[in-house]
Amino acid sequence: GQLVESGGGSVQPGGSLRLSCQASGFAFSTYIIKWFRQTPGNERELVADIDWSSRSTNYADSVKGRFTISRDNAKQTVYLQMNDLKPEDTAMYYCSAPGRGLWGQGTQVTVSS
Repeated sequence: GQLVESGGGSVQPGGSLRLSCQASGFAFSTYIIKWFRQTPGNERELVADIDWSSRSTNYADSVKGRFTISRDNAKQTVYLQMNDLKPEDTAMYYCSAPGRGLWGQGTQVTVSS
């Protein structure tokens, strides 16, 4: 199995980005998918997660009300819509399927004026 992130980039504070996590090679629709982020010298922080049915989502307090996680099982993709971005959101963002022990390679998000 494999996870590939995309959609990162550089934006100004207050801007938006949508990250995508494309899955392949495993039964994606049955697994919880999580988004993490990491800055140099720090541990990976859980940002959001979503269950297989999209009925259950969870968010870190720091992103509640600004980020939205969603999934399209037919496209084997999980999305992270990030609005009202702040400089402290700058990080490498990773998606993970913990039940499969899978991580993507990450996509960089930089928020700066």
